[in-house]
Amino acid sequence: MEAKELIARRVALELRDRTLVNLGIGLPTMVARYVPAGLSVAFQSENGIIGFGAPPPEGMEDPNLTDAGGGFISALPGAASFDSGTSFALIRGGHLDMTVLGGLQVDASGRLANWMVPGKLVPGMGGAMDLVIGAKRVIVAMQHAARGESKIVPNLTLPPTATRRVSLVVTELAVIEPTPEGLLLRERAPGVKVDEIIANTAAPLLIIGDVPEMPIIEIDRDAA
Repeated sequence: MEAKELIARRVALELRDRTLVNLGIGLPTMVARYVPAGLSVAFQSENGIIGFGAPPPEGMEDPNLTDAGGGFISALPGAASFDSGTSFALIRGGHLDMTVLGGLQVDASGRLANWMVPGKLVPGMGGAMDLVIGAKRVIVAMQHAARGESKIVPNLTLPPTATRRVSLVVTELAVIEPTPEGLLLRERAPGVKVDEIIANTAAPLLIIGDVPEMPIIEIDRDAA
């Protein structure tokens, strides 16, 4: 299983019934493919839609149905579209139960950096800052390292998205929970040992007892 798919499948298990959930650009949008059977989840994108689903089959794409990153999405029965002002009023008003965001770095205190790299041209900050502050839960879905360097670091070297501590970090190696005491290693990926996670993580990790293997949703929702 590819790293991004594994991450998306694990994050999908954090979804709860009858909640409003924002999916950020890139990897987080994959979570819409793996909604556990029986759950009713309304996905929101900051460009102005509630009620979107997985990407449509090839050839069925609608240029008027995209997420905030321009990727094609499907509209589920009951979906609604609206302007970006209304969308950000929902975010800033605290109405989101959860947001799933990609990340460039997470530090030992649980702060996220995900909106710019100094010296690189960026189209804008997007909604990341509002989402980290406004959502009730903030889950970071990202690969554990980039170019051989850990993305979980003692201190951010990139501009922070917000000062708030995120709720959970899910990578292809581990599930990590930022706490006031530090980064708690909650779960390890299938076949991955704790020593391997420690060796690939620049920030210190809290290890309490035996670390269980992470569950992964097995039901493929690609056709949903």
